[in-house]
Amino acid sequence: MARTKLKNPLHWSLRESTRRVIESIAPALQITIGALLAYSIAHYGLEHATPILALTVCITSLGFSRDARPRRIVQTAIGMVVGIAISDIALELFGTGIVQIGLVLLVVLLAARFISGSSAFALTAGIQAMLVQVLPAPEGGVFVRTIDGLIGGLLAIIVTALIPRDPRGLARTDANKLFDFFIESLDSLRLALRDVNIQVADAALKKVRRSQPLIDNWKMSLDSAVAISRISPFLNKYRDELKGQVRLMRGMDLATRNLRVVIRRVDFLLKDGIARAYLADLCDQLHTAVSLMREGLADPEALENAQLELVEIVRQLDPKRFGIADQIREASVLLLLRPLVVDLLCATGMSEDEARAELPEV
Repeated sequence: MARTKLKNPLHWSLRESTRRVIESIAPALQITIGALLAYSIAHYGLEHATPILALTVCITSLGFSRDARPRRIVQTAIGMVVGIAISDIALELFGTGIVQIGLVLLVVLLAARFISGSSAFALTAGIQAMLVQVLPAPEGGVFVRTIDGLIGGLLAIIVTALIPRDPRGLARTDANKLFDFFIESLDSLRLALRDVNIQVADAALKKVRRSQPLIDNWKMSLDSAVAISRISPFLNKYRDELKGQVRLMRGMDLATRNLRVVIRRVDFLLKDGIARAYLADLCDQLHTAVSLMREGLADPEALENAQLELVEIVRQLDPKRFGIADQIREASVLLLLRPLVVDLLCATGMSEDEARAELPEV
């Protein structure tokens, strides 16, 4: 009797959990340092007895989000401080009570929605406002908590600039994940074309349809790295490198979208049961070129070599070269590779006009 593979009902993985912990070490240290500094300034510097909002604003503003852009941190901090300030003003004018709590929450939520389109922004402001409403008023006056919130927000920005959480490393990790996926897809495509393996083509098609999160993650982490490099004295020297990676990301984004179309067409083409060795060979050449592009994340010379490889590939993309000019279904696959390779060439630093100039006339 065949054994049935038991599924984990909780979808928990030791490997994934360990990976999350390792990736969270840097942001956890950053959050801890920022929170301790905010608490110390409010408690020991300004002698606020319980500066809980200095802690909560700093911790929430920094967070574990992949989006570590200063703009996002400032927006989050402003949302919380606005909620705290409105709640403080309401306490000063109208006192406490169930009616006041409801009215303050309603006003804060609507004000936050007016300021920002982010629902998380509104909820964050509302939570801080409710903390002000239900916690006992501190010594020194109602607006002590607004000051604590400002301290927490300012420390979050300062820590982001002075103790960045290696956004370059995260962006490079996300880039490698996309490159690994792209190369694996090319390998599957080569195998399917060489062996007329429809199952492999079907699996590659299902997988490539789920590739967008890889692109989105790389874009978000890279955007964060670029934004932090503008305010961090420690990352400013990497701005040119990050700009080059932005160009690489945009080209790989477009190339991945085109790869989905190519795999879909190949999946349909293979139903005639005919192997296409020349297409498999082109996939093998693309594998080499894209592998060099991945090395180019750290070595500009590898990127130049990848460009040379891609120029050799793009010059082959002529249906007449393989005697298939009159075979529309088969020639279409070759023609679909043309924009894909052009996108890869642009990713290596070539302009679109220069890349298109390398295409053979059809």
